[in-house]
Amino acid sequence: MASSTRPEDASRADEVHLWREEETWVAKDVETGVASQGDTREEALAMLDEAVALHEGETGRPVTDEDLRKLGIDPDSVPDEPREPDAPWFDDE
Repeated sequence: MASSTRPEDASRADEVHLWREEETWVAKDVETGVASQGDTREEALAMLDEAVALHEGETGRPVTDEDLRKLGIDPDSVPDEPREPDAPWFDDE
């Protein structure tokens, strides 16, 4: 296993963690917290690159009302502003 050392005050903006969970490789961007996975290390890193670009708004496009209608979703039922998901794992303990 490889390891390295860095000064305590060094930036972690370009750090990625990569590990294996059974048959899947997982890659996580330390700065954003975004993670992805793949069957190989290369695939996991490529998927992470795309996920971080989407997260940062560097690629992709906003969802339109027409997109929602095609999915059978009433655009008026979707809030305009992002909000925290209503999921139990987001509850304070």
